[in-house]
Amino acid sequence: MKSKLFFIMLLSLAFLILSVATYASDYTKGPDSEKLKVILSDFETYAKTGMTDWQVPGMAIVIVKGDEIIYKKTFGIKEEGKTDPVTEETLFQIGSTSKAFTAALVAMMVDEGKVKWNDKVINYLPDFRMYDPWVTREFTITDLMAQRSGMPSYAADPLPFFGYDREYIIHNIRNIKPVGSFRSDFAYQNNLWLVAAKLVEKLSGKSWEENIEERIFNPLGMNNSSTDIKSYIEGKNVALIHTKKNGKVTALPMDWPFIHWTYIYGPAGGINSDITDMAKWLTMQLNNGTFQSKSIISKENMVFMHSPKTVTPPVVNEPFQYYCQGWVYRENTPCDIVWHNGGTSGFKTMIAIVPEAKIGIVVLSNLAGTELPEALAYRFFDMYFEKPARDWSGEYLAGEKKQEVPETLPVVPKNPSPPIELKNYTGTYSNDIYGEITVSQKDKGLIITIGPEKINLFLKHWDRDIFIFSIPGDTSESFVTFQTDYTSKVTGLIIDMLNNNGYGVFKRVKK
Repeated sequence: MKSKLFFIMLLSLAFLILSVATYASDYTKGPDSEKLKVILSDFETYAKTGMTDWQVPGMAIVIVKGDEIIYKKTFGIKEEGKTDPVTEETLFQIGSTSKAFTAALVAMMVDEGKVKWNDKVINYLPDFRMYDPWVTREFTITDLMAQRSGMPSYAADPLPFFGYDREYIIHNIRNIKPVGSFRSDFAYQNNLWLVAAKLVEKLSGKSWEENIEERIFNPLGMNNSSTDIKSYIEGKNVALIHTKKNGKVTALPMDWPFIHWTYIYGPAGGINSDITDMAKWLTMQLNNGTFQSKSIISKENMVFMHSPKTVTPPVVNEPFQYYCQGWVYRENTPCDIVWHNGGTSGFKTMIAIVPEAKIGIVVLSNLAGTELPEALAYRFFDMYFEKPARDWSGEYLAGEKKQEVPETLPVVPKNPSPPIELKNYTGTYSNDIYGEITVSQKDKGLIITIGPEKINLFLKHWDRDIFIFSIPGDTSESFVTFQTDYTSKVTGLIIDMLNNNGYGVFKRVKK
């Protein structure tokens, strides 16, 4: 009796395993051609509705299955208020999806035996320093791209806005005090990707830009993609930067004074591309590093880059996620998703793949801050794997509106106290992150000059030792507070806009 029962249980288990295997085979194949047509038609309708809801001027989408493009479509316009349409060759900034390109270059160095993932960074870059000497000694190549450094999130990210170059930013990492334990907490960084690029440059003897061109763009035939500001601002077919404030979408001009920052942070987010070229990058990702029968990166290192390294903080109504190496691993049924988004001052990008099913999507858009690209990727995968319909776009939009606070300009005090003589505020101020800045007097006002680009911030008096300025091309405003001692002698200043983690506090060093 027992042996018969055991046989029945064994038979049931075998049937269950066979059923799961059969199901797995079915869902990785995807829907048949007729069902796929319906899915893509419904998806396109959803995308168009989402564009209207989010007020996205222009967008481009490509979906690849294996090595075949199954959907490719452009929507909308390059510039708000004009009629020039987005085409398949329209350039977008792809933001932090560029990180995966830098990780790919490192993987190539590993493939060539020039470095190992767990090698110490200082063995190759002896000048590399973190704030903590022990962390400096232990920091590995993998740590550079796993977002677990212990530094505060987006540490000192305004530096490139003012023209500080890559070498300056890398050097200043040593001045950034940790707020968490090394390898314990997720904290998103851009600066460490410059170190990863410098490693590639040291090992290859060529610049990051040259490596991207020769090792990725050329082999994949990404002929319209680029890594420099000139290709973007002088391009003939380019989507413009757009921002939204108080419900109004505005295009920023090509001479916007902060447009260069994306390219200083190039290895972290400075690639320009179009939907045609991104389809080729997507194809390589889906085929374990192979493109048109040519191996670009080994399968082993593709898997390594796509594999979890750091747990990210949980989000309500979202699955668990983990940072990899320029990618994010998202738990999902029936197959997990590997993705990364990218945002610049006026663009938002999403690339997402399901390696198990060899299906992937890229969404490019020319509006900063929108979550539509992410929503479209998740919506498509739900439809493709025949999951219950979930309105990701509607949910994200509702969440944004719930947290949205109308941006109103501060109210000027009715009876402000007068400042001390303006000449008493002038002089040179300094801190470890931004170095020296100057305050000078012009006419009846003050000017702060900051960074290699000599960006001028024009101060208007607010109340006593408090002044206010606005960023060129933006309507947001920020306060500057001068610090004084008991004799009213000015000893320092605080720039609110830069003051995350105390980086906006400057000490007066010269009058």
